[in-house]
Amino acid sequence: MSELQWYVMYTASRSEKKVAKRLREKGWDVYLPLVTELRQWSDRKKKVERPLFNGYVFVKTQRNQLWECLQEPGAVKFVHFSGQHATVREEDLDKIKRVVETGVAVETDGTEIEPGEQVEVIGGPLQNMVGECIEKGNKDYFVIRIPGIYQNMLINLHRKYLQVLPSKAS
Repeated sequence: MSELQWYVMYTASRSEKKVAKRLREKGWDVYLPLVTELRQWSDRKKKVERPLFNGYVFVKTQRNQLWECLQEPGAVKFVHFSGQHATVREEDLDKIKRVVETGVAVETDGTEIEPGEQVEVIGGPLQNMVGECIEKGNKDYFVIRIPGIYQNMLINLHRKYLQVLPSKAS
């Protein structure tokens, strides 16, 4: 019997919440990271929850049960990289959950980012998290990489909350 892993499901456009809800109702362990943002319409402003990663839902299951999960309306396929199903480590999901729970402003980015200095957050709700620091568009960002889906979370943090870690010279 294969072990349970977090697989990355790709959904139809704007179907993430519905697919996650249906899968949960059928007893699957599902994680859909949602962030709240203020949207402006011509007549009002409203807080809305949107998926952190458009089109992605994380499903904890066994490899031989992936097909069952795809039977839900709105489920498209499981993400593959180099012929292998994309999986996400529990530690990476814990990082995502922690960032989402703090409510800090976060962006996602799928482009290749050159590795920067290794830093640790020394203050605020993300204290003790370790990641990289990069500059993008004249702003400093704390980067958390999610290698299983080739995505990065970029969090704009003031430099005073970041401490450069000593390099691991061999």
